[in-house]
Amino acid sequence: MAEIKIVCDYPHSPRKVWQAMTDPDLIPYWTSTGQGARAVGFEPVVGNHFQFVAKPVPGWRGIVDCEVLEVRDQEFLCYTWVGSEGEPPSYVTYLLEPTADGTRFTYHHTGFVGITGFAMSKLLGAVRKKMLTVALPTLLTNLDDTGTLHKPSAGA
Repeated sequence: MAEIKIVCDYPHSPRKVWQAMTDPDLIPYWTSTGQGARAVGFEPVVGNHFQFVAKPVPGWRGIVDCEVLEVRDQEFLCYTWVGSEGEPPSYVTYLLEPTADGTRFTYHHTGFVGITGFAMSKLLGAVRKKMLTVALPTLLTNLDDTGTLHKPSAGA
């Protein structure tokens, strides 16, 4: 099985990184470097069903169906990912660990199967890397400690 694993260190508190990653109003700021998906119905609550909705493209309807499986506030989030109707779910986890300088964030997406899954993991991996190394740091810089966005983030 193919997987995506990206580890980034941010000079921001776990609370701030968690908010940027889980606040539905902030998610489009860092996903805008990909398909600009917005989280519809997302809450970091076990059992919550939600969707990432983006502009459809040929071969993809623009919707990812998800279900939250596990949450530890400001530490860990796990949810399923179904990008096409009828495909088996893959699994996305966010792990936040405090460091002396801020937060180490690990993005892990597993469960891609077959040649199609391998290709999808390569495509999504490149997009996620840009989201997490370009868009998310910009968003974090523009958030104050209360989570208020002070100026538009680049790419939003």
